[in-house]
Amino acid sequence: MESHPVLSGGQHKKYGIGNPGFPPTATGTAAMIAPPVDGSQGPSAPPVSLFDNMPGYEGTVAGGGGFLPPPMPAYPAPQPTPGPEQPQWNIPSITEDTARDAFSLYVSSKCCYSSAPVKDGVITNMEAFNTYRYRLETFTESRSTEWNHEPYQGQPVDAYSQQPPGPWDIPARAPTFFVEGEQKIKVPYTSSMKPCHGCVGMGRNPCKDCAGSGNKVCWVCNGSGHRHGDDRCHHCSGRGRENCTQCHGQGSKLCDMCRGKQQLLVYINLTVKWTNNTDDYVIEQSSGLHLANLSKVTGKELFRDSQYMVYPLMGFPDPMIVQAAQRLVGDHQCKFSQTSRILQQRQTIELIPVTKVTYAWKGKPYIYFVYGNEFKVHTNDYPATCCCSLM
Repeated sequence: MESHPVLSGGQHKKYGIGNPGFPPTATGTAAMIAPPVDGSQGPSAPPVSLFDNMPGYEGTVAGGGGFLPPPMPAYPAPQPTPGPEQPQWNIPSITEDTARDAFSLYVSSKCCYSSAPVKDGVITNMEAFNTYRYRLETFTESRSTEWNHEPYQGQPVDAYSQQPPGPWDIPARAPTFFVEGEQKIKVPYTSSMKPCHGCVGMGRNPCKDCAGSGNKVCWVCNGSGHRHGDDRCHHCSGRGRENCTQCHGQGSKLCDMCRGKQQLLVYINLTVKWTNNTDDYVIEQSSGLHLANLSKVTGKELFRDSQYMVYPLMGFPDPMIVQAAQRLVGDHQCKFSQTSRILQQRQTIELIPVTKVTYAWKGKPYIYFVYGNEFKVHTNDYPATCCCSLM
């Protein structure tokens, strides 16, 4: 294509490649009103011809095409083994002093609570509850592909030089087990060079602020070229227009897609994602404390089993925990093996201490709960509150 000067404003010469698809730049005395320009520059979606048909990646599309199922293992997967037995399932208990201190700390954090029930209240009963939390974690690796592009700046072009490796054959650096992460890898032998579809290979797009003219109506004289009477406008030297500050009078701007390089490097991007999929099961007790409170605390770990695939729990005294473990282990192994590769599983049982404390104050009974290793307190009927207002 022939290169020739593109004139802007009649006096300031700007050189570039003429593009018949661009609005013509102003020559000589600029027109008073610039035509409107579409806010979008270039096509909104890349053309299909931008992407090559790569063997093994036929289903890859721009924007991602979903997760790729892992291939069948070349060797038998290791079988899960029963976890170690835990014969002791002791429940910790707290003393009255611990319960009272936790209650005092809780009340002191409330600006509208009087400390009288803490000082004068008498504890009449303390009842401990076995509250078990079973947790199953399945650490998986999933892979997905999508077409991507970037400005071409001399990067190697290797498409069709040899067949690209399969998405599950590309090595990736896996993080520590149960620590989530993500890695993006450019698939070898998929990179090709294509003309930029955002600017039709020109490297520049017409400036939308001045409609490609390189100048705009003078804001001082509103395009008249004069101010009071016959006084010439000094801001635009009487032209009625001024250079566009967005494109510096050139009428066009660098293409955002190729950054003026005119060419794009088009390649397949592989996204490897490591996810820790977690499910909890907590036995609801008749203590009266809502299960939502227990999600904010930790408990005493009674059991831990970590291996490639865990074996459903056995030997636990509470049958509800055993049933939940069997159900979750089966669900995880069936669900996540379809779309990802299971790297490791871990199951734990925590004993969350919950103590229901009954106390008397001014002849009436009241209740509060102390729960978790953090000795959190919850109560619904604190008897000595006041109404606070902000001045």
